[in-house]
Amino acid sequence: GDDLLATICEAGVIRVATDPAYPPQSELLPDGSFEGFDIAVANEIGERLGVTVEFETPNFDEVVAGSWAERFDISVGSVTVTEERLTVLDFTQPYYFTPAQMAATTESGITDLEGLAGETVCVGEATTYQFWLEGTLVLAGDAPEPSTPPEGVQVTTFSTDTECADAVAAGRTEFAGWLTSSTTLANAIAEGAPFVEVGDPVFFEALAVATDKAGPPADQLLAELDRIVAEMHEDGTLSGFSEEWFDGLDLTTTE
Repeated sequence: GDDLLATICEAGVIRVATDPAYPPQSELLPDGSFEGFDIAVANEIGERLGVTVEFETPNFDEVVAGSWAERFDISVGSVTVTEERLTVLDFTQPYYFTPAQMAATTESGITDLEGLAGETVCVGEATTYQFWLEGTLVLAGDAPEPSTPPEGVQVTTFSTDTECADAVAAGRTEFAGWLTSSTTLANAIAEGAPFVEVGDPVFFEALAVATDKAGPPADQLLAELDRIVAEMHEDGTLSGFSEEWFDGLDLTTTE
């Protein structure tokens, strides 16, 4: 039929949007190849569909805005399911879950979440982290209620989360905090980023494969993607990828 699944299978290629600078989830290497948890998941999806994966690297705000104009077919880029995003995107069941973790620069001397009141915090643009700080985050489904942001926080954004760590490492001092996934924060600190974790996770994210509501009909594709994600949960593939890329942690379950 005219479903996007048929188009992909006929072409033998699925175009997957992902972040080129979001390790350990996804990273574009100097030789032009990609690696990371999301990359492993996307490649496994391609293998189970019987097609080749080609990665595209739009800005995250372009992905979550929908109306992709057929530049890519799906997103496997750690997209959290929110009520707002459900108006423009369709999602599979979650393929993993991550805590959203606040950090402070070591130079700031801040050691708890309350210490960030009135300070500037850096986040990736159009992320759930920005929405939480601005008080507009509404998670979908049965996600636990997010905590309350520190009072008077100001927000500064970059196109992707890890640019916050890069900016501090380059000597920029205009922000005292960084909000990102616990996995990205741990990876950055392990590589020498001058941050310390402060407080408990502020909310928990359910992350899923996404398709574009404004694109070609994709009901069959979404159903097949959801079937594959369920199969990968059941056979342990997702747990194995998680433990490989997240230092032995299985983030594919909330239990």
